[in-house]
Amino acid sequence: MVSEPAKRPKDRKDRIALAGAELFCQRGYHGVSVDEIAAAVGISGPAVYRHFPNKYAILVHATRDIVGALLAATTSQGTLDELLAAVAAVAVGRRRVAGLYQWEGRYLTREHRREFGAGLGELVGRLAGPLRALRPRLRDGQAELLVDAALSAFGSVTTHRGTATGAGTAQLLTRVAWTLLRAPPPQLPAPSRDAATTAAAGPASRRELLLREAIRLFHRHGFHAVAVEDIGRAAGMQASSVYRYFPGKADLLAAAYHRATDRLAGATTSAVAEASDPADALRRVVRAYTAFAFGQSDLVAVYLAENTNLPGADRHRLRGAQRVHVEEWVRLVGTVRPDLPAADARVLVHAALNVVTDIGRLGGFDRTPGYEAQTAGLALAVLRAAPDRTPIRSRGSAPFPIS
Repeated sequence: MVSEPAKRPKDRKDRIALAGAELFCQRGYHGVSVDEIAAAVGISGPAVYRHFPNKYAILVHATRDIVGALLAATTSQGTLDELLAAVAAVAVGRRRVAGLYQWEGRYLTREHRREFGAGLGELVGRLAGPLRALRPRLRDGQAELLVDAALSAFGSVTTHRGTATGAGTAQLLTRVAWTLLRAPPPQLPAPSRDAATTAAAGPASRRELLLREAIRLFHRHGFHAVAVEDIGRAAGMQASSVYRYFPGKADLLAAAYHRATDRLAGATTSAVAEASDPADALRRVVRAYTAFAFGQSDLVAVYLAENTNLPGADRHRLRGAQRVHVEEWVRLVGTVRPDLPAADARVLVHAALNVVTDIGRLGGFDRTPGYEAQTAGLALAVLRAAPDRTPIRSRGSAPFPIS
């Protein structure tokens, strides 16, 4: 008797997109093949093409799914508490894939980036409206910037591998979001601005010039879209000359990472050494990181986005350095707030770091007086957020003085 062939699951397309999103977040869009996505789902490569014409279509579907989940969760009108809790649940529940919004989305075409941005803009508007009702003196842009900071805190769970699942983490991040939403009315970045670039002060050696141009191009276009010839041309050299200083493109990327980790470690060490007490040390460390992010924005962007493209040995070593940096922040938070559980302190640290880089990018790393200090202030507010799990009422009485 011949058995009937197994029926294709109705949700196979969604399973393929989910597997693709998880792999893109783990190893980068260019580091994943269609066959690997198929293997993760338990099907053959050709079976993927019954649902998607190519890998790019999987990326588009996955990003639409993330935005769709956030919009679906916030569709019904409710209190700001309820809206924040809904966003927190999506962020924590989809932490393995939601990181697409930060870095892999740059591989979308301009059309799809606009679509993705419009969806996120609608989400921001859904939260900014109730916030303005509670704080009528906030201008539209101010309310939206505070909402952006709150969303960045939620999104931070996608940036690390620490334990961050379940209702406890969602509730803590909701408290963090409220802390940001009650911050003083923020200064808005200049309306006409260009994204900052890595500082290029004074004459540079050829090796330094190559590294500087590589960092700039990796940030603008992504590691895989940049060729050695592009880097040489930007530095005014032939491609053959590049190899006198770096064996290959991956070595330029590794050099950028070593530079970032060395400078971050130096800034952190100096901040702690100059502090009068642990609370002062924490303030100085946050300000030093913010100054580094704003002053070396290209380098920081590459540092955060391209680690999946490092050679294996460098990736292992440099991830270790990143952990050391985070754990120094966790140690300081624990010293200042000894009653705070270490797991909660780690969640707060990652949220604060994410707020600095996200708000910096949204504002083009605007160096006008006050904007950098304001961003550091938001990060410090995150680190001081109460771990209290009790809900906050946003209807009937505001959780902060209305301003």
